[in-house]
Amino acid sequence: MTDDPNAPHRAAMIDLFARAVIAVSAEAAMPDELPATPSGRTAIIALGKAAVPMMRVALRRSSGPVTGLVVTRYGHLDSEASFGPDIEVIESGHPVPDDKSLDAANHALRLATALKAQDRLLLLLSGGGSALASAPAGGVSLEDKQAVTRSLLRSGATIAEINTVRKHLSRFKGGRLAQAAGPAKVTTWIISDIPGDDPSFVASAPTVADQTTLQTARDIVAEYGVAVPPAVDQALLDPANETPTPDSLGLAGGEVRIIARARDALSAAAEAAEAKGFVITNLGDRLQAESRHLGASHAGLARRLASDGRRRAIISGGETTVTVVNPEGRGGRNLEYLLGLAIGLDGAPGICALACDTDGIDGTEDAAGGVIFPDTLVRARALGLDPVEHLRTNRSHAFFEALGDLVVTGPTLTNVNDFRVILIDGQED
Repeated sequence: MTDDPNAPHRAAMIDLFARAVIAVSAEAAMPDELPATPSGRTAIIALGKAAVPMMRVALRRSSGPVTGLVVTRYGHLDSEASFGPDIEVIESGHPVPDDKSLDAANHALRLATALKAQDRLLLLLSGGGSALASAPAGGVSLEDKQAVTRSLLRSGATIAEINTVRKHLSRFKGGRLAQAAGPAKVTTWIISDIPGDDPSFVASAPTVADQTTLQTARDIVAEYGVAVPPAVDQALLDPANETPTPDSLGLAGGEVRIIARARDALSAAAEAAEAKGFVITNLGDRLQAESRHLGASHAGLARRLASDGRRRAIISGGETTVTVVNPEGRGGRNLEYLLGLAIGLDGAPGICALACDTDGIDGTEDAAGGVIFPDTLVRARALGLDPVEHLRTNRSHAFFEALGDLVVTGPTLTNVNDFRVILIDGQED
């Protein structure tokens, strides 16, 4: 077998990605002690792609008995995901909710409603929770929620915009779980996958007060031309579906704490790259744009920075968007970013890149993302692949799969959204 000339750079970039993921793992991020519940009982709900390790760490650090619920995506349980008889475990659908998502939301609401003033609800929240727990508003069916979710995901709307609509179609999101907990103390610890880390958008914020309105949701639907079922259209006009105000939630004494975020992942990767002799350009963790356009923009930046001959690492995070024009296409935002970047670089020497979702799943595929090298387009054309056409028709997964340049990690059990690194070799030593 012919040696892979890109192997050293491939390994270096994957190592940086691994370091980024470890930095935002539940083991690294969870506080040393759980909040005290002096006279009552503690209920813990772990919801999202990081739910399993968050619950595991919480139980290990708990000083008393706990009842609770773990809700995570199919395939995110491991061989150690047994928590005893007092903790229910539900796997459900993502990115589109399913009947198990209904079960999860209803179970969580029952747990919260049973709490008294002397009790505490600890919500361990991570990205993915919007789909994993779904309790549609009155008159809205699961099929309606599935339809509007699919339309929103294909529209090019940002995750905050998508979650704004979701919150106004729910009996669970937008602070309603905290409302159900009534007089109990509510604490929320969050691994954030939202650019800017606004806790009112992570997993559609079951316990955090909402600042958006039904009008905001209607404006988003109109702006992106999202087709919604009649029941959804009616629900977005119904004042009963306005999210509760902060005062009505009684959240003045509730603690909301971001325990891990994208900047933590970027900092860990930057530190490791700097130790290897790279000059770091950290573009931050709030980048939001159409994936292919951001890739093209970063190609121009990489070319400019490469001109001084220094070894450089351009690191960035955030969450890009994809406007789907081909419903049969396969791929995700990180692969579309990479394809846009490769086309923009056009084989520029000494530049390679990785883009992956920190949860291990780019969109709905089995890959976290992929990698590109100076020979990416040459190898693709030798296989008869047209990079521009694959990008135009949302077939980036097939493109990188044919090249053997997908990055497949399996579920990482955390989620702070996208991680991107561009390495520039610089002059030879």
